[in-house]
Amino acid sequence: MRPARILVVEDDNDIRTVLMDQLTLDGYITAGAASGREVLDVFDSFNPDLVVLDLKLPDVDGIIICQHLRKISTVPIIIVSARDTLPDKIRGLEVGADDYVTKPFEYLELEARIKACLRRQRDTQLPEEDVLELGGLKVFCEQRMIFIGKRQERLTRKEFELLKLFMENRGKVLSREFLSSKLWDKKEVYPWSRALDVHIRRLRKKIEPDPANPRYIVTHSGVGYRFNIE
Repeated sequence: MRPARILVVEDDNDIRTVLMDQLTLDGYITAGAASGREVLDVFDSFNPDLVVLDLKLPDVDGIIICQHLRKISTVPIIIVSARDTLPDKIRGLEVGADDYVTKPFEYLELEARIKACLRRQRDTQLPEEDVLELGGLKVFCEQRMIFIGKRQERLTRKEFELLKLFMENRGKVLSREFLSSKLWDKKEVYPWSRALDVHIRRLRKKIEPDPANPRYIVTHSGVGYRFNIE
């Protein structure tokens, strides 16, 4: 198995160098970028397996970079930022990040999150011909593409994992605890409870005809969610 390739986006030269050195010592192949412009140049040529993204960049907000990367790729993105409020975290996940780590952080925690993201990525890699189809939904697993009638949407890795769980357990009420345990590895520290809500909301926006009145992902108050196919 080839070493994973990690792109570190950080405008602070010292932090970027130290983080890249530590990742290299742990067996990863690394590349760095100090600005939004550099990210766009490096991303295509380096072809990373995962991106560590700081939000404070000199030329553009990292949120915009995250949105752009998510439009062109399903590669896992871990935001690393000093912005530590709940709205900041929700915003980061809503635009497509797979995880959010606040500064200052311990390297071992970030490394654990990187390993968890890469492990989930490997576990969900399926042959190109594998297709999930149920009701009016068709999911092409390798491309993480979903077709709802004539409409096409690209799923992030977390959205794909969540939808796959729902489709495999259709008609069953799945508790929040069950869903969280499947989406986040036990070894992965996830310090806030709204993460699942954010991913549910993001997935609904992509698959529901009317996200405010869900047809597919039905809430059972105080219990969890049920995937409904009529």
